[in-house]
Amino acid sequence: MNKQHVIEHLKFALECKLHEAQEAADSARADATHEQSAAETQYDSLSIESGYLAQGQSERVDQAHHAILAFEHIFTVNRPAAVQVGALVALADEQDDCHWFFIGPCEGGLKVTLGNQDIRVITLVSPIGRVLSGRRIGEEVEFHFNGTTQWLEVLDLL
Repeated sequence: MNKQHVIEHLKFALECKLHEAQEAADSARADATHEQSAAETQYDSLSIESGYLAQGQSERVDQAHHAILAFEHIFTVNRPAAVQVGALVALADEQDDCHWFFIGPCEGGLKVTLGNQDIRVITLVSPIGRVLSGRRIGEEVEFHFNGTTQWLEVLDLL
């Protein structure tokens, strides 16, 4: 796995999220200020609802900007000694299937695909992130999820 390629894909995915949020915010603002959104009666709440939607979409844009800045500070190709923010981690499950995770400062659940390999962003505050934090190559962790227990081994850290 090439960590630099993963970083480039994550940057692109974050920029796409920002672009989508900006388009949604622009559309919501246009709807909120359009003349057809003006209230016709005291019970017509379309303009109020459109305004709330525009505000929410603008908050998504702010969150996307903050995520990009947070990731810029942790993107490094240095190899960490243990699982920490900025690490690219390979885990093997009980069936010896390999799973790749990027430990991010935020945006848990974001997924990028390189070739046929999915890489998921997780944070250290997520359940799996908490059990992985500080682990080193070769260490095994016990992970409880949805009433089942899984054992995972840290195969690689990039």
